[in-house]
Amino acid sequence: MTSTVQKTSTVEQGSRKASRVGRPHAVWALPAVLFFTFFAVVPMGLALYLSFTSWDGLGDPRPVGLDNWKKLLDDPRLTQSLTLTVVLTVASWAFQTVVALLLGVWAAGRQRNRAVLSAIFFVPFLLSSTAIAILFYALLDPNFGIIQADTLGSQSGAFLAIVFVGGWQFMPFHTLIYQGGARQIPEVLYQAAAIDGAGRYRQFFSITLPQLRHTITTSTVLIVVGSLTYFETVLILTKGGPGTDTAILPYLMYEAGFKQYDFGYASAIATSLVIAATGLSLVLVRLSGFGSMRSTREGM
Repeated sequence: MTSTVQKTSTVEQGSRKASRVGRPHAVWALPAVLFFTFFAVVPMGLALYLSFTSWDGLGDPRPVGLDNWKKLLDDPRLTQSLTLTVVLTVASWAFQTVVALLLGVWAAGRQRNRAVLSAIFFVPFLLSSTAIAILFYALLDPNFGIIQADTLGSQSGAFLAIVFVGGWQFMPFHTLIYQGGARQIPEVLYQAAAIDGAGRYRQFFSITLPQLRHTITTSTVLIVVGSLTYFETVLILTKGGPGTDTAILPYLMYEAGFKQYDFGYASAIATSLVIAATGLSLVLVRLSGFGSMRSTREGM
């Protein structure tokens, strides 16, 4: 009886050791945790603290309770800025997702010169947002630009310019995500579909899109968070104009902090953006089933 218990204990210990094989120790995550703590958690905590104070950037912050949050809710510009932010997020998602998905699926193939073209297309992502905004501001200048029209002088033109410039810069990144996802789709699925007589379009909608559902969720979360923090492009291209037609929430935060020197109110806006971005991300993950996903290659 004793030997049987010992053998059982030995087997259990062996299985536990086997289950730990290939798993890195938690200490390897320490550098990333420290980096995230000092450059993300600490600044967010400081912004949250400042949102309950009155501070002009000099001296010591003075506690004011919920005054900044009440001011935010009573701000007449809040509704317009919030609407513009939501519309910008939706438009950016629609533009970037459609184009990046198609380009990513194409780049995952074996076309001639595919690697060279993919590398060239990835170049905009390597440039800074400021440099790209300055470049397009010069190109859209009604007097000296390539388009002899006051594109940035109208609400629709300025808004579409922001969507296009942001998409032009970040679309290569999302294309790379879709390219990696498309390459993980088992080739046997397409072979079976071809045997059944499915054409290229039917294979795309019946195999490629369903297999990329988790990739789409990942890309969507990144686009939503990025769109909620748009700033450099709006500041350089339109400065919130014409009038206040492109004054999204991050631009209101900039005006409150660096034009009115009300860093407490600016911190309240920043904190609300963090809460909104986190909440939307969790909702997207929850609704898409991303949190409980399983490998699409399981059983292959």
